[in-house]
Amino acid sequence: MSEPFKDILVYLDGSEDSITAAMAAIALTKRLEGSLTAIYVVNTKALQDLVKARIFLDIEEQEYRRDIEEDAGRYLRHVEELGRQKGVDVKTIKSSGSVNTEVRNYLEENHIDLLVLGGISAIHSRRDELLSESDRMMRTAPCPVLVVRDNDSVWEMFEAMPNVQVEVENDTY
Repeated sequence: MSEPFKDILVYLDGSEDSITAAMAAIALTKRLEGSLTAIYVVNTKALQDLVKARIFLDIEEQEYRRDIEEDAGRYLRHVEELGRQKGVDVKTIKSSGSVNTEVRNYLEENHIDLLVLGGISAIHSRRDELLSESDRMMRTAPCPVLVVRDNDSVWEMFEAMPNVQVEVENDTY
């Protein structure tokens, strides 16, 4: 029987929980000898809603979007490096739009076997439930979803994994 989770997608949102989810996804990918993709979606829908509600001016929205896109690049590079340390090649995707729609489309179009999410925050109201992107992804994903909790034990497990030495132009680091 083949492994059920060969193609794994981890969603990053810049939170510590999403980095922990990426660490768990790296460990799982290595164990299952699968492939891992990390996706960060710049939530342009939310930004447009802030402009429509007159919370942001157009110029503020553009500046904020640029900042978020830079953050996305930093988080994706960080996860790529975490994977490299453990001998896992992490493909990175930066997208923009509605988070749930972008992730769901990627899952469907690429026949992903497992979606990995960071811990889902507590829902205190119906409004929280409607606004939670992670909750929405968990409920609508066309594949199994792994929600990573207990950050401390995931970090301990990740740190216990042996690092892989990488050779760069005859130098090892």
